[in-house]
Amino acid sequence: MGRLTTHVLDTARGRPGDGVAVAVYRLSGDGVGDKAGDRVQLARTRTNADGRTDEPLLEGAAFAAGVYEIVFGAGEYFGRTTMDLPAPSFVGDVVLRFGVASPAEHYHVPLLVSPWSYQTYRGS
Repeated sequence: MGRLTTHVLDTARGRPGDGVAVAVYRLSGDGVGDKAGDRVQLARTRTNADGRTDEPLLEGAAFAAGVYEIVFGAGEYFGRTTMDLPAPSFVGDVVLRFGVASPAEHYHVPLLVSPWSYQTYRGS
């Protein structure tokens, strides 16, 4: 059974990103330019102490082929830390748009983030 999972790593402090808001959207179009279509929210949660969500973001019939976005509340997360950061923050919400071609597979989409940069990849 396919599923979508994530985790957040705070690379500035070398620890999991705990309490990061995570929202998942599906786009009705092909996700490109004017054909991106409507965006429908499918899930909303926060990461736990390990930087992961307690349940998969999507799984089973709710996880279909198409274009998705995961929105991570990185700016809000770093705003809660003791780091001395400018306002507004350089990295705010991180929006990752990606395609799912094989919904029977596991799509793991981690976020490595600092107040100044982020990186993602399709993990396992």
